[in-house]
Parts: sequence; C-alpha cells; structure tokens
Amino acid sequence: MLTQTQQNMIAQTIAFVKSGSAGESTGHDWWHIYRVEKLALYLAEKEKAELFLVRLAALLHDVDDWKFNAIGSAHAENWLKSLDVDAETIEKVVHIIAQVSYKGAGEDTMPDSIEARVVQDADRLDALGAIGIARAFAYGGSKNREIYDPEVLPVMHADFEAYKTKVSHTINHFYEKLLLLKDRLHTSAARELAEKRHEFMEEFLKNFFEEWNFEEDGRRKIEDRSRK
Repeated sequence: MLTQTQQNMIAQTIAFVKSGSAGESTGHDWWHIYRVEKLALYLAEKEKAELFLVRLAALLHDVDDWKFNAIGSAHAENWLKSLDVDAETIEKVVHIIAQVSYKGAGEDTMPDSIEARVVQDADRLDALGAIGIARAFAYGGSKNREIYDPEVLPVMHADFEAYKTKVSHTINHFYEKLLLLKDRLHTSAARELAEKRHEFMEEFLKNFFEEWNFEEDGRRKIEDRSRK
C-alpha cells in the first residue's frame, strides 16, 4: 500500500511522462509506458516486489534510454529530486532503470534485484506479440529503415557497442532481439505471458515470408500442375 505522499509522486510522474512523450512515434510513447507500468505492477504483486520502486522505475524507464530522449533534457534522477524523493529511493530507481534496456545478443546480465527483474520483464513483454510487431515497424519507420532486405542477414551482436551502432532492416530486429526475449525473462509470470506472444510473432514471420516468396512459390505450383 502506497502512502498518500507516494501516490502524489506517482500522479505527478505520470503527468510528467505523458506531457513529455506527446507526439512520440517510435513505439516508446505514453501508451508503451502505461502498458509497461501495468505489466510491472502485475509481476510485482506476483513476486512481492516493492511497488513504489517498481512504479517509479516503470514510468521513468525510457527517460534516459540511449536510443532517444523522449522527455528532452530532463532525466529520471533530476525529476525525482524535484519531487523531494529521498536519496536512497532515487539511487534504487536510477539503478533499476539502468538495467532495463536490451544491449544485444551477447550482453544479457541478470538484474540484481527483484524490482529490476520485474521492470525489465515488463518492458520486454511489451516488445512481444501483436503490440511488439507494431512497435518494431513504428520504430523502423521512424529511423527510415527498410521493412526487409533478403541480402542483409541478422547479426548476433557480441556486445552493446555493436548492437547500438549496427543499422539493419526491421525483419532482422526480430532475430537479433525480439525472438530472443522469451528465454531471457526472469519471472515465471512473465514467462507464462510471453509464450502466446512469442508464438504470435513466429506465426507472423511465417506468413510474412510466405507472402514475400509468393511469386516464386506460385510459379512452382503452376509448373507442377503443368506436368500432370
């Protein structure tokens, strides 16, 4: 149960993030943050994590993301200080946020607290399934990336620097990140939710490649019929 002061801090943080992410079109908008917070709360209750830390970290997890800065020049630590959050809580929230972001196939360390595991799992769940697919193409489009180029193969980045600097098409993103997430979740509740979402993405890719190769497959079927 949160205190009234904590509830007020959460309400102000929601307003701060909503206003700062207005017009955001990469798939990291307010509604992504909203979904991550709801997923994080669900997981936190299952795992007995500290709700105040989880909510603050979930709400602020994209403020300092390396890919962009949706809020502008503000940062999570500065915002929490402006709310007069105590120093220990600020340190914990900032530390949780630092562990959330995906850093490549070769870089996946275990978060060091249940709160960090919960928030990371929640963020990764929102990168899966139907919403994950929509977000992948929204982000790719915002970065002027092609949907698919069959001549450019996926790369399993060995470290964060390689992942951060490599530019590819959106379909590769499924193989370089999204399809890897299911097996990198930490809580049993998150893993359970991930199963259906992961299967949906696999089915999408199956259909995508069937449609991509339609002309070749169609020609083969016509040739097969002509032999009969």
